Amino acid sequence: MNEENTVSDDLKRQAAMFYNSTQREHQKDHEMTWCFWRRRRLVVALLAFFGFFNCYALRVNLSVAVVAMTEPVETKLANGTVILAPEFDWSPSVKGLVLSSFFYGYLITQLPGGWLAAKIGGNRVFAIGIGATSLLTLFTPPLAHTSTALLIAVRVVEGLFEGVTYPCIHAVWSRWAPSSERARLATFAFSGSYAGTVVSMPVCSLLAHYTGWPGIFYVFGIMGLVWTTIWWLVVKESPEKDPHISPAELKYIQDSRGTQAVEGGKIRHPWRAMLTSGPVWAIVMAHFSENWGFYTLLTLLPTFMKDVFKFETSQTGWLSATPYLAMAIVLQVAGHIADWILRRGLMSRTNIRKLFNCGAFLSQTIFMVAAAYASSVTGCVVFLTIAVGLGGFAWSGFSVNHLDIAPPHASVLMGLSNTVATLPGIISPTLSSAIVTDQTAEQWRIVFFMSSAIYLIGAIIYGIFCSAELQPWVVEIESDASFDTDGASVTTARGYDNKGMDQNSEM
Repeated sequence: MNEENTVSDDLKRQAAMFYNSTQREHQKDHEMTWCFWRRRRLVVALLAFFGFFNCYALRVNLSVAVVAMTEPVETKLANGTVILAPEFDWSPSVKGLVLSSFFYGYLITQLPGGWLAAKIGGNRVFAIGIGATSLLTLFTPPLAHTSTALLIAVRVVEGLFEGVTYPCIHAVWSRWAPSSERARLATFAFSGSYAGTVVSMPVCSLLAHYTGWPGIFYVFGIMGLVWTTIWWLVVKESPEKDPHISPAELKYIQDSRGTQAVEGGKIRHPWRAMLTSGPVWAIVMAHFSENWGFYTLLTLLPTFMKDVFKFETSQTGWLSATPYLAMAIVLQVAGHIADWILRRGLMSRTNIRKLFNCGAFLSQTIFMVAAAYASSVTGCVVFLTIAVGLGGFAWSGFSVNHLDIAPPHASVLMGLSNTVATLPGIISPTLSSAIVTDQTAEQWRIVFFMSSAIYLIGAIIYGIFCSAELQPWVVEIESDASFDTDGASVTTARGYDNKGMDQNSEM
């Protein structure tokens, strides 16, 4: 009888221990739901968002500063006479060269940046790119006062460093993003670019007014250096190297990501196979098409509104910010919807990418044509804002497609597509200026028809050749773990065996 009582007491104690353990796990799960900073992949995404925020703030600051640099101000001559004269008396061609010089450097380092990120780690290259650009930004005012040639040179070098940012972030996601969360993590990070533009343009105007135009470069340069320091200390090359990641999150990422990602030194890019791959060129064409429409509006919208509607955009700053704001918002929504459809199993990954990309392009084709025939300022702005905003859905298609088809080579593929996609920023304004010689609505319609046609061609090519399946030319190198984790392939710094953890305890 005593033995039965002993066994019964043991069973009760074990049941109580199991219940208490289960309660602790549920409490931990609830805490993890609200404490997003404990999910390291979300911390990476948030810091990447602010990284791209800084990228575009550093890129567009000169666009605002140049207005203050070249506007007439009271100047006292040696003889005591006060005159109105610009601090920098640049001709239109020199001003154009100063503003475009950034893109000449930006174009060059896309592919090398992706290759370097695959070799030494995307987190390092991302930090170096933004950090160096921020540091050079601090030297912009003294260099501008010294020589216009030096100002142009430093902007080219800034473009060289910032050109690596878009390609190398895919090297980060190839290690950090679970396959079912690629769209929302990547698009959330990319939306920082448009948020940075929306915020930095009015802030730059305020800084120019209250501190003088040099204050623009000092404030954003320091902001960029602060961000670089935080990113460098917090974000690791892979989740396996993050000492603060939970065992469950690490296992979840590893199980979802698979073992295709390998150490940078072991990656061999199959260049011939990549350059002859239909899915790769579908991405390139989609990226080119989206940027053609976007850069056309970015550079020519104020001129179009002035020529056709006699509308002075300088009096309404909201007009310049509205398309970027729309893009930033839609990117968030589109990324979550794409991943939700994937998790529910409603469509295949390939069909999701096609639906979002081609659906957006076809809609943009329609709204660009509608804007060309709009009879009022309000109607035109609405149509153009919708056209730009729908690009957020396209970005949930082609921009994460590199990670679908070849995760180890995603940074290089993004470098390739972004190199081609940067060309519209150079070609479109020049071609459009050649078309619009008399500033008539009919000539501007040709520009919009051209953008619509490119959207349509992009939709057709992407719809035919797109794939979101791992390509046969992606070579997987077998190893004991996805990455070299310094002897801790399945054990974190806390000493937990990840294989024994429940994946659902933290996701």
